[in-house]
Amino acid sequence: MKSESSKHFDRSFDKFSLRIQKVFDKQVRFLLTDIRHPSLRAKKYDETLGVWQARVTNNVRFYFRIDGDVYYLIDIEKHTD
Repeated sequence: MKSESSKHFDRSFDKFSLRIQKVFDKQVRFLLTDIRHPSLRAKKYDETLGVWQARVTNNVRFYFRIDGDVYYLIDIEKHTD
């Protein structure tokens, strides 16, 4: 598997601290090897649009679509309950 990011994702990602960016890099490596990795807690977010959600930290999530062998990163944002 491989990943590609949208321009929107890149703009959102750049707003996060270097610490969060490094944690994201670790999490996306997990995603590329095993979407079921426990720290990701990946789940379908929007069934109709095919959007998935995964965890970066307790309060940061990223959103992606799966197209063949590509994870297309569409957004990253702070998560609120």
